[in-house]
Amino acid sequence: MISEGRPHFDLGSRVRRLAAGTLDLVLPPQCLSCGAIAEGEASLCAGCFSGIRFLSQPLCDGCGYPFELGEGATAALCAACLRRAPSFDRARAVFVYDDESRGLVIGFKHADRTHAAPAFARWLARAGAELINECDLIAPVPLHRWRLFSRRYNQAALLALALARLTAKPCVPGLLRRVRATPSQGGLGRLGRARNVRGAFAVTERERERLAGRRVLLIDDVLTTGATAVEAARALKAAGAAAVDVLTLARVVRPV
Repeated sequence: MISEGRPHFDLGSRVRRLAAGTLDLVLPPQCLSCGAIAEGEASLCAGCFSGIRFLSQPLCDGCGYPFELGEGATAALCAACLRRAPSFDRARAVFVYDDESRGLVIGFKHADRTHAAPAFARWLARAGAELINECDLIAPVPLHRWRLFSRRYNQAALLALALARLTAKPCVPGLLRRVRATPSQGGLGRLGRARNVRGAFAVTERERERLAGRRVLLIDDVLTTGATAVEAARALKAAGAAAVDVLTLARVVRPV
């Protein structure tokens, strides 16, 4: 028992900090994008950081689409959400998916740069703070078992698990299942993507009780047209979820 008024000496945390500092001297932190030495605890070097278009307010209250400065003061929803509200409740993303950020995402998704997950989780925690505070469960967008077998890991699951560790929110990696193998979404337009993932997700009977009345935060790497998020949210709500928010590392920004 620690005596009242006496400072608490946490030997474990001191040792961990010392070990981390020693490791940084031997293996200095590298930029997640270009591999150059990153200063301090930064995840990107100054040059790469300046090229990333991080998203912040003003944003659409629904899908998180960025407004031009000043526009958000009068428009709570973007034109696409006004035309047709998506099945998910809200979506947010860390940065714009473009030529500058593509390497970050592709490297994490296809080049085994899984060590980036903790840094990405910190970015997600900042961009989605409101969504995280209100959610009951965190779940990743799943891969079909054949794609998981060929890729060896689900990048969305790595992000979801890292975010759960950071925020102490429960993560249920198997909450949602991909019950139908779908071709890659690459090269498909909005309608093609929607058709491609229609009926691709389901919630198992075992997970329905856990899901009932809960607010779910769905994690993925990129929001493109929103077709995958829409279909996944539809499956979760059909199985009893009270609400579904979406948080992604990146999002494509196109005229709406």
